[in-house]
Amino acid sequence: MGKIIAVFLILLGIGGGVFAGLTLRPVPEAEAEPELASAPMTNLPTGSLDVFELPGQFMVPLIADSGVHSIMVLSLALEIDAAEHDHIRGNLPRLRDALLQVMFDHANTGGFDGMFTAQTSLGQLRRSLLEAGQQALGRDSLHRVLITEILRSGG
Repeated sequence: MGKIIAVFLILLGIGGGVFAGLTLRPVPEAEAEPELASAPMTNLPTGSLDVFELPGQFMVPLIADSGVHSIMVLSLALEIDAAEHDHIRGNLPRLRDALLQVMFDHANTGGFDGMFTAQTSLGQLRRSLLEAGQQALGRDSLHRVLITEILRSGG
């Protein structure tokens, strides 16, 4: 009987924790919705869209107290016109440099601190990556930047 009560209390605690987590999660800021609606999707695709996975991962060191305390690892994909694959491949080093600089700036301004996966933080990062990518490739070549993986390693 004692074991049944212990299991029941454990399950009750887990259920209460899940309920409290769902109930007390942060409410999205009111500004997040208008930002999504005004996301730069002005250049509508002329042909069929395709996804171009950028090879390799991006590693961004997070600096604190004059040292690296953790590393952000990101994988990105690009939403492009299907005919743009060769153009993207030919400009891949320039594109990676521009995107990495945006991620360094985002890290230096605290964008990867705290709740870095919040819609407002990731939305700002996506917009900045899109602008940098469009500057490197041309406005008509790139429609969206997709964050396919994100991980903070360490601290």
